[in-house]
Amino acid sequence: GETWMAFKENGRENSGKTVMEWVDEATAMGAGELLVTSIDKDGTKKGFDQQLYQNICSRVSVPVIACGGAGSGEHISSLISNSGCSGVALGSILHYEISSIEAIKQHLQDATIPVRPPVSGVYL
Repeated sequence: GETWMAFKENGRENSGKTVMEWVDEATAMGAGELLVTSIDKDGTKKGFDQQLYQNICSRVSVPVIACGGAGSGEHISSLISNSGCSGVALGSILHYEISSIEAIKQHLQDATIPVRPPVSGVYL
């Protein structure tokens, strides 16, 4: 299968470890959740690296938050439905006003994916 390498220093320096080695090490040290950014997909708005997240989620028992690649509500719902990720971190899709948190949450609700309700009328 595909081998992903773990990078550090904001994706500038190869750690010399595979992502799976780092995932094992982090969870063995007691990490309670993992925020994983695919630097290959980050900022592309072309979708998540679903295979990467599927492999990580099937390996660990802690929640996994995916980051890197969201360009549509469909990208997000597909990732959540197919990977086992517990959440997503979003950047470009919101910064460039491609979508809104409200619209994304509505898309997820329509796809029967549970989302947090609005708090005091504000989506968080």
